[in-house]
Amino acid sequence: MKGKELIKKAYEAILNHDFELAIECFDQAIAMEPDNASYHYRLSITYARSNKLSKALEHAAQAIQLDPEEEHFHYHLQHLKAKEIILNAENYIDESGEQTWLAIALLKQAVALDSLSSEAYLLLGIAYSQVNEYNLAIQAIRELLKLDPHHETGIELLEQFRNKLKQYMQS
Repeated sequence: MKGKELIKKAYEAILNHDFELAIECFDQAIAMEPDNASYHYRLSITYARSNKLSKALEHAAQAIQLDPEEEHFHYHLQHLKAKEIILNAENYIDESGEQTWLAIALLKQAVALDSLSSEAYLLLGIAYSQVNEYNLAIQAIRELLKLDPHHETGIELLEQFRNKLKQYMQS
């Protein structure tokens, strides 16, 4: 089977929600054409959809190494790096707020890498609220709602943070 046939088989597997078969097909195509940046990129996307972030990052970086001029490879890698940072930041958000500033710094990095990440803005808003920075929390949630105006949690949090800001200002 040729590389293009394996890619076609991989996409059929994806349509059938069989991501493991898709990964196998992409791997086989890469074994046949290891310098095909597009194959690495496609495998990276499939790994990301399968919540295998480290493998997704590895193949995204490989795609860029093979074809550094391809812009969407770079955007994809930035998106994956932002996801990795968000996952790391979640570990530092706590109710006491002691490590929340570290989470905020990480989430700001994630937003810089992927300004379309709803998850980063949501967590940033929550983190800011935990350290009583309600103006900044409201700003983060507003950015989230620009991306997704019907985000239910975002709508609820915006109202909560506005109320908390009013209470905070009155005390």
